[in-house]
Amino acid sequence: MKILRLKSIAFLALFLLLSLFKINAQTGQLEVHQDPEINELLALKKDINTADSENGKYRIQIYSGNRTEAEKTMSDYKNKFSNWKSTMVYETPNYKVWVGSFMTRLEADRALVDIQTKFNGAFVFKPKPKEK
Repeated sequence: MKILRLKSIAFLALFLLLSLFKINAQTGQLEVHQDPEINELLALKKDINTADSENGKYRIQIYSGNRTEAEKTMSDYKNKFSNWKSTMVYETPNYKVWVGSFMTRLEADRALVDIQTKFNGAFVFKPKPKEK
């Protein structure tokens, strides 16, 4: 009985040892065949996302008027709030100070509540798409 048990343990040990050698001997190479149109589609998607990121978002306008006051307003904004990026835009005949770039109206409205504590004339809007 002991001999049978020793033989089975020896066989099992030999089997496991040989299995380990077989596992370590495996080398792999992966070859990917990709349609060239995939790169074109990815580039197109990148262009679309860039266009959407500018046109599809909500902003908050905190000032519209002359350039001097627009610069002053932008400076005041940067001193009070650092959460959202501000930009000055010229739309004939006024300079406008726009704040943030929000994906949803709800996000913009939440920010507006904070911003109106200092700039009570601020309002949310969605910019018109730029013409190409």
